[in-house]
Amino acid sequence: MSTPRVPVVVVGAGPTGLTAATLLAQYGVECLVLDRWASVYPQPRAVHLDDEVNRILARLGVAEQFAAISWPCHGLRLLDPDMRVLAEFRRGAGTGRHGYPEANMFDQPELERLLRTNVKRSDNVTLRGDTEVTGVTQNGPGPVRVDYTDRVGGAHGSVLADYVLGCDGANSVVRTAIGATMRDLRFEQRWLVVDVATDADLGEWEGVHQVCDPDRAATYMRIGPGRYRWEFRLHDGETAEDYRDLARLHPLLLPWTEQTPAEALEVVRIAEYTFRARLADRWRDRRIFLLGDAAHLTPPFIGQGLGAGLRDAANLAWKLAGALDGTLPQDVLDSYEAERKPHARGLIRLAKLIGVAMTRGGRAGNLLRRTALPLLARTPSLGRIVLDSETPALCRSGLVARPRLRRTLAGRLCPNAVLEDGRRLDEVTAGRFALVSASPVPAAHQAVVERHGGVGVTAPAGTVLHDWLRQGRAHAVIVRPDGTVLRAGRHLSELCAFLPHLDPEELS
Repeated sequence: MSTPRVPVVVVGAGPTGLTAATLLAQYGVECLVLDRWASVYPQPRAVHLDDEVNRILARLGVAEQFAAISWPCHGLRLLDPDMRVLAEFRRGAGTGRHGYPEANMFDQPELERLLRTNVKRSDNVTLRGDTEVTGVTQNGPGPVRVDYTDRVGGAHGSVLADYVLGCDGANSVVRTAIGATMRDLRFEQRWLVVDVATDADLGEWEGVHQVCDPDRAATYMRIGPGRYRWEFRLHDGETAEDYRDLARLHPLLLPWTEQTPAEALEVVRIAEYTFRARLADRWRDRRIFLLGDAAHLTPPFIGQGLGAGLRDAANLAWKLAGALDGTLPQDVLDSYEAERKPHARGLIRLAKLIGVAMTRGGRAGNLLRRTALPLLARTPSLGRIVLDSETPALCRSGLVARPRLRRTLAGRLCPNAVLEDGRRLDEVTAGRFALVSASPVPAAHQAVVERHGGVGVTAPAGTVLHDWLRQGRAHAVIVRPDGTVLRAGRHLSELCAFLPHLDPEELS
């Protein structure tokens, strides 16, 4: 029998793999998702997404479902070892520039169940659990061979794929197959992660509490109506097993639960997690790509670990779909690593910096924090920086036209703003290129954009989009299917020339 062939095999059915498969399916690309687990992986991991990543969930069609399982976070409180407030950065309860809360707390297994249910609605995606990928091989320019074993029955199988996406986590089989290695960015800490359920009202401020203590750094956050997460840095020689007994665990929780009896707390999970900072030396080998934890690992101090994987999926899916159906040239795939790797590296470095500032320095560090943080918290500009959910712009690539010495909107996310007809930008663009202009788009430009699969959007004076263009010193922008600005400028004809397959002479 001949080996079956599919356009894309996704290895790993975590949030990154499910997001990539769902986005590809929306473009009509058939995907086979292989995962070693029969269902959702239960261990505690990510608990935070910002509004940029929430916007990706909305593209998947699960915005309302995610809102039902998530909990808006009201900011950040920094505490000293004696639980005294050093600084507090409060965030409003409303939505951000993309139409969603700027900080969202959630339980990852609940998110994964939501994403699995959603992807099963697609006729273009086959999800196969209890399947261990044992080999990924590509010879020459042809398709990639993926070998796998059924973990229940032991049967072996193979499939050929035009492309393979390695979304299989920190111990990635796909990464090993392409000979990529993880480069250590010199950060490693062991932490105890505790998830608790209770109907009791702990009466705590509804934001993240970070205890800045070199001896026992800790984090507390509410992640749902009756769900709470604590993280405590482990001492040398300690393990999670030391805290399975509630009698030993409860003293760590007491600063937040002293009014709540121990018997009212249900310990859902206790696990040890090692926070690392690592980055794969390369993210692609011909037809094979790495995404999510297979490509990067970050400490959790700015809550960008899981979000980075979803950003990878959103960046790559539309490019891969275009390369498969011939609407985009093959070389657009070169932009994936060129754009995503520096972005991930920058956020990892920021997370390391915050982690070091909060957890190291001994007594001298504690004294410095007690002196400096209250002063910094009273600086409005710093508060805005701490609470701003906008991540850095993407670097220059074939799909990000950024001048080297001039500030530009290129590489940044275009706000998912409400338009004149009441819809948000993403509802109108629907995964297509868009020409967004501060003045009405002339019929000739509109016709050409539409003829090539794009859409023209007018942002009249007084709207959020118009103000954003003006502040960015642009009259119009070309927005990619993932919401990123490809190019900004003042002349529509020049901008339209950057849309795929557009001939500037058509606009003369």
